[in-house]
Amino acid sequence: MDEPFEITMTQRQDPTTLDPHNHRETPTDNVVLHSYEGILWRGPEGEIIESLATEWEVVEDNRHRFTIRDDVQFHDGSSLEPSDCAFTIQRIVDPEAGGLESPQRDQLAGTTGAEVVDGERAIDMLSGGPNPMAFQNIASYAHVVSEDWISERDNEEIAVEMNGTGPYRLADYEPEEYVRLEKFEDYWGEEPDVDRVEIIAAAEDSTRVSQLLAGETDIISAVPPNDAGRIESEDGMSIADIGSTRILMCPMVYNEEPFDSVEFRQAMNYAIDLDQMIDEILRGFGVPTGQPTLPGYNGHNSDLEPYPYDPDEAESLVEQSGYAGAELELEYPAGRYLLNDELAQAAAGFIDDLENVSCEAVSRDFGTLAGELLDGDLSTTPSFYNIGWGNTTFDASQTLTPFLTEGTAIYHYRSDEMEQLKEQWQVETNADEREQILQEANQLAHDEAVWVFLNREWLVYGINGRIDWDPRQDEYFLAQGMNQA
Repeated sequence: MDEPFEITMTQRQDPTTLDPHNHRETPTDNVVLHSYEGILWRGPEGEIIESLATEWEVVEDNRHRFTIRDDVQFHDGSSLEPSDCAFTIQRIVDPEAGGLESPQRDQLAGTTGAEVVDGERAIDMLSGGPNPMAFQNIASYAHVVSEDWISERDNEEIAVEMNGTGPYRLADYEPEEYVRLEKFEDYWGEEPDVDRVEIIAAAEDSTRVSQLLAGETDIISAVPPNDAGRIESEDGMSIADIGSTRILMCPMVYNEEPFDSVEFRQAMNYAIDLDQMIDEILRGFGVPTGQPTLPGYNGHNSDLEPYPYDPDEAESLVEQSGYAGAELELEYPAGRYLLNDELAQAAAGFIDDLENVSCEAVSRDFGTLAGELLDGDLSTTPSFYNIGWGNTTFDASQTLTPFLTEGTAIYHYRSDEMEQLKEQWQVETNADEREQILQEANQLAHDEAVWVFLNREWLVYGINGRIDWDPRQDEYFLAQGMNQA
C-alpha cells in the first residue's frame, strides 16, 4: 500500500478565523478554501467555471439563476441543498439572516438576497436593479455553508470549526500554531493527490526559507528575491513566480488634514522613487502602478502612467496645499506582503527627504490594523496607511467600490463624481459603455491621487521537488492544485 502523500505549507500569517464569511484576508482564505467551495469558481487563468452550480443564467436584469448539484455532501454527512446556497448569500448581505455583520458584504455589491426556485434544484440571486457583476462576484466570493450547521452554532464555534463541501475536512486546529486537514473521502469532485495537509505560518522571511531548506516544510510563500537564487541552487528545490491580482498602496483619508488637499496627495506620489524601490528592494519582482486597476482587468485605463519621481514638484505642491511642515506617520502591516515592510519604510523615507514634510513609518500588527480598516468606521482608520488589495473578479469595480465609495467597510475616500460613476457602473449592462465608465473612474482616482500608488505584488514561492504545482494569480495557495512529482 502506498504511503499517504502528506505536505506542510508555510505562509506568512495564520488564519484569523475559520468562518469563511467573517474576514477579508487571503491567508485565511488559503486555509478555509480547502474545505469550503463557491457556487461558481475560477480556473487558473481567472475564467469562470462550474463548482457547486453546474449552470448559470440571467433570468431578468435583477435575477440571476444557478442550478445546484445534487451529488454533494457536507463534511458532517448532510446533503447540500439549494437552500444552503441561498442562505450563504443571505448570510453575507443581510446581518439578520445569519447573525453576522459580514465584512464581505460589499463583495456582493448590488445583491439584496437569494431564494430557492420552486420546483427546481436552483436558486435565484436577487439584486436591487441590473447587476452586471453577479456572476463575476459569485465566482470569487460566497463560499457555501450548511444552513443547519451554522444555525446550531454561535459565531465563536464557527470560528474554530469547519463544515464545507470541499476536498479537505478539518482534522485538527490549534490557533496561531497550525491547521491540519485530511482528504474528504466522500468528495463529489476530482480526488486530490495530497492526502493530508498541515498549514503553518512564519512571519519572518528567513524562518520560512530555513524551514524549506531544512525539510521542515514543503512549500513556502513570499520568498524574498534575495533568497530565490539560494533556493534554486539547492538540489530538489525550485522557485515558482507569477504576477498576482494584488496591488500595494498607501491610502490617505480624504477628509483629514493634510490629506484633504488634492495637491498634498499628489505631492506624496511625486515624492517617492517607485522604480528605484522595485529595482533595489524587489529586485524587479514587481510592476509600478498609477491607478487602482491592473492591466487585463475590465476598466483598466491604458492611458494612465505611474507618477514620476519629482521631489521638486512634490515640494511645490506641498506649498500650494498650505500644509508645509506637515508631520506624518505611515502605518504599515508588519510582515504581511513580499518585502512590504521595506517598501513602506522606503516610501516614508522618500517623503521624509522633502524639505517641507516629515514622515515616519510605523509598524502595526496586521490583524489589528485590518480590524480598524474593516470596521466601517472612518474615524478609526489611520489617516495614512499601507495595505494590499487582491481583486479576483478581474473587474475594476471590486477595488473602486470598497475603497473609493462611501459606506463600505473599508472606504477612505468619497467624491460626488465618484459616487455618480458608481451609480452607473453598478447597473450598466452594455460592456463597452461600462468599460468607459470604469476607465473614467480610474482616471479620477489617478488625478485625485487617492493613494500613494505602489506596485503590483509578485508571488514568489519556494517548492520542494516532490511537489508539482503552478501558482495562481489570485494567491490561492491550495493543496488541491498540487500533485506528487
